[in-house]
Amino acid sequence: MRNNTRSQQQSDLMRSVLFLALVSINVLFGASATAAQQSESVQVIMAKVARNQDQAQGIRSAFVYSQTLLLRFKRGDGKTCREELREFTVAPTSKGTHKTLTRFLGKYLKAGKLVEYTEPGYHYKSFDLDSDLMTGFADGFTNQDNSRDGLAADLFPLTSQEQKKYVFTLKGREVYRTKQVYRVSFKPGKNDPHEEASWAGEVVVDVSDCQPVVVTTRLAQGIPFYVKTLLGSNVHHLGFKVEYQKFDENLWFPVSYGGEFKLKVLFSYKRTMIIALSNSGFQRAKVTTSLTFEEPSATNDTPPNPESSPPSEPIP
Repeated sequence: MRNNTRSQQQSDLMRSVLFLALVSINVLFGASATAAQQSESVQVIMAKVARNQDQAQGIRSAFVYSQTLLLRFKRGDGKTCREELREFTVAPTSKGTHKTLTRFLGKYLKAGKLVEYTEPGYHYKSFDLDSDLMTGFADGFTNQDNSRDGLAADLFPLTSQEQKKYVFTLKGREVYRTKQVYRVSFKPGKNDPHEEASWAGEVVVDVSDCQPVVVTTRLAQGIPFYVKTLLGSNVHHLGFKVEYQKFDENLWFPVSYGGEFKLKVLFSYKRTMIIALSNSGFQRAKVTTSLTFEEPSATNDTPPNPESSPPSEPIP
């Protein structure tokens, strides 16, 4: 009897082990299949995004619009030491855009007070590092050559050329601002022998149009070459965000763009650098024997605010 009982127990144990093994195999293969399906799905999604981004460069060349740029530098104690408001009319050219400055207001800190100035690049003393950095800051991050919107293509890796350097993962599908979207994360991939991919982040993609709605990036590895050239290597908390809006069939424009990071040079120079850019008043360019434009619609003169609270002495 005892032998029979022992044999029964051994048989039950073997069946339990076999059952658990089969469950584990199913889970393993099921997870692998799900991962493969997701990988294929995100590849299809991002391929469509890349195609649309490549096409968008040509479509945007048919439009003129207004651009408002706000730059602000803060000292280590948090006090604003320099800020500039620049407004432009942006018109297409054969290879990029041409920006015409239509309004400028600036302030710098002197003796505890913000003093106004009216020309870009103004130096209130012989060596004015804030002035030089702010001018380079504006040009380096909003005036990229061969760009229809002025933004650096490698800040937001969505074009077919930039996507080759990254790995994308589909995080899910959800509703964002009443629209169905995919949420996709990205990070530098292994197919980047020159380590040109510096960013990690997330892109929210419109399901129906496969266009980016919001893209956020953070520095993942190293510092991009143009950032090193502009600001040096001692930069922290580097990150950017851009939001897109649909204006016509297959036409999505970046309408806002911002970022914030900290710079430390030696022991005396510490700055928090903030940038906020907005595009508005989009009008289709009319081409006849010469290039002319429709009158831009009235826009709100209030500059984009990169922070939840306004500066202590905002530009009027």
